[in-house]
Amino acid sequence: MQLTKEAKKEIFKKHGGSEKNTGSAEGQIALFTARIEHLTEHLKKNKKDHGTESALLDLVGKRKQLLGYLKNHDIERYRAIIGTLGLRK
Repeated sequence: MQLTKEAKKEIFKKHGGSEKNTGSAEGQIALFTARIEHLTEHLKKNKKDHGTESALLDLVGKRKQLLGYLKNHDIERYRAIIGTLGLRK
């Protein structure tokens, strides 16, 4: 299942500031997180789906790079996005 346009707009409105601000690091991280959660649920049911597994690893890597960028450039924005998405425990 792909995310619908409305779901993506809602994610960007909530985390990116506006639904048109699709390039912000926070919006991209939130979008990747939603896709990662969906793919994780899919893999729990379909353990032998290796294509999905590699796509999931790619998304996790992209999200990690964006989080590293935020951590190095603006620690307050990093802490805010970590808190709202609940990524670190």
